[in-house]
Amino acid sequence: MSDQKVVLITGASSGVGQNTARLLSQKGHKVFGTSRNPAGAEVIPAIKMLGLDVRSDDSVTACVKAVSEKEGRIDVLVNNAAYELAGALEETSIDEARAQFETNFFGVVRMVKAVLPLMRKQRAGRIINVGSLSGVSSIPFMGIYSASKFALEGYTDALRMEVKPFNIHVSLTEAGFLKTPMMNKRQIATEQLEEYEPWRQRAFNAMRDHEQKAPGPDLVSQMILSIIASKKPRLRYVIGSQAKFATRLQWLLPEGTYEKGKRSTFRLDE
Repeated sequence: MSDQKVVLITGASSGVGQNTARLLSQKGHKVFGTSRNPAGAEVIPAIKMLGLDVRSDDSVTACVKAVSEKEGRIDVLVNNAAYELAGALEETSIDEARAQFETNFFGVVRMVKAVLPLMRKQRAGRIINVGSLSGVSSIPFMGIYSASKFALEGYTDALRMEVKPFNIHVSLTEAGFLKTPMMNKRQIATEQLEEYEPWRQRAFNAMRDHEQKAPGPDLVSQMILSIIASKKPRLRYVIGSQAKFATRLQWLLPEGTYEKGKRSTFRLDE
């Protein structure tokens, strides 16, 4: 592939997606961002915004077709579109859980299935799935969100091995807490059980405090830029000191000790 890549980024109207689109464009790549409401997204002259709902097969097919017909290729797919669903697992309805997976997991599956025929034909491509530390170490009261990111871990691992013969490289980012607009758009499970109230609220307050002190989206955007530039990108990229520290502790500490520390992090035993 040439130095300039044709990049398609889902969920590029704000946060990590928008920041990544802007950075890659500044570095000379031809960037297509997507949003369910592209007209409402900030106008960045060098970035072409397209309408896309990753929950829809037809929308995904039309978006990928539009980019491939205009450019003749797609070199990099960044699967970033996602949202956070919070609440106790007992409070979360099946419909809410299903909707979470439709965006966070099956949205990725749809995008990958749509771009792979083109990348296989090119015999080249990069797929970067934006995962999370919560896909390695779950967050209490964000269990379905964590489950969607755990699913992305297994999917990405298998995909990487399957498409390697076609010179398609697959990677996954795993960032911890970030200060982005996503934290203000968190959806809360509709049912609220009084029995969970004290622990749910403590966990929500702890998340908010950690996010307020966390780095911004540039940390992930810079990593995505380096993955694209790498000749031999790895499968997993743990991003940020908090994520790296938590990952090491999970490997090193006895299970009970690690769980006690995590309960403390989310103030569940106060």
